[in-house]
Amino acid sequence: MKKDGAKARQKTVRPWVTVLDKMVIQDLLKTFLAGLSVLVVIIVSRLFIHTLDQAISGQVSNEALLSILGLKTIVTISELLPAALFLAVLMVLGRMYRDHEMAAISSAGGGSVIIYKALFLLVFPISLIAANLSFIAAPWAESNIIKHVVHDDETSDTRGIAAGKFSEYSQGDLVFYVEAMDADKKMYKVFVQSLEHDKAVSVINAETARMQDSSDGSYIIFEQGERIKGQPGNLDYVVEQFDEYAVRLDTKTPAPRPVNLQTVPTHLLLQHKTKAYIAEFQRRFSIPMGALLLSFVAVPLAQISPRGGVYGNMVVGFLIYFSYGNFTRISQGWVSNGTIPTWLGGTGVDVLLLLIGSFLLARLYGWQWLILRIKGRAA
Repeated sequence: MKKDGAKARQKTVRPWVTVLDKMVIQDLLKTFLAGLSVLVVIIVSRLFIHTLDQAISGQVSNEALLSILGLKTIVTISELLPAALFLAVLMVLGRMYRDHEMAAISSAGGGSVIIYKALFLLVFPISLIAANLSFIAAPWAESNIIKHVVHDDETSDTRGIAAGKFSEYSQGDLVFYVEAMDADKKMYKVFVQSLEHDKAVSVINAETARMQDSSDGSYIIFEQGERIKGQPGNLDYVVEQFDEYAVRLDTKTPAPRPVNLQTVPTHLLLQHKTKAYIAEFQRRFSIPMGALLLSFVAVPLAQISPRGGVYGNMVVGFLIYFSYGNFTRISQGWVSNGTIPTWLGGTGVDVLLLLIGSFLLARLYGWQWLILRIKGRAA
């Protein structure tokens, strides 16, 4: 008899992941992915327009356009992930309040612990993904974006050749015009005016021309043409016929760029004890921490009246999110400037958000409930 009773008790043990947990996780995951996709598409579309404008002006090569766009998408996902998760929690729990599902859960004995358990079964893995994006993927993406931009800026003089237009190269010392161009980038009916080192002007007319890279630089190889050289205002011009003639394109000297802390690997941030590096590390740490804390705040904030809509507390949620983001950036700036201690910049805003979430939770369940829960945990 005792064995049968023990078996019966074992059969009634509730599974660790319940049906409620699965329902909340599925709804939350769908809403999170949809919201994140919409936000990323909006932001990346604006970035694409800006990058496309740079490609049209010759600052970015056409080959690097899609690569830069993909790298910026990684950075954008990292930055928008806490916002999308916060929005998803508000919408899912708000719908559950509107459809009286939360009332049914409460009547069955389910409280805040049950909701937080179901919520953080998904939120915690997402926060780990956010940490990897913030600490590893985003710095790598930012570093590669800088490499593409620097390389394209240095080689911009050798790009942008198109049929039917004049182009300037080598800081304006070379004016280039081509009448036609085939798919292999071979040019036909080429006119070039260049300024020599002795201030003489050289004019080249050639039947064809092509670009060629070598170890000492890039060259334009002209074929079947003539070259006229002389000083402006003088009559002693030199006229030469050639079968092949090469003109070297001077590469741009890259201007010194300040260190972009967003491109510094995370392990180097930990090795340096300067305030700027510490502030950058705190910025990266705030992304996964923000995903956790904003989800904690969203649970009591999602409560709406039965006659309210799903978006009842959405305005308050946006105010909390933007205030949290602004305070985080301000505190990091203060850490870099030495206005506040480094420990305060790393924890002050997070503690403030935690207090706001505790206040909203106490307002939802009552202050007496919160005191009893604290005393019970302490005991």
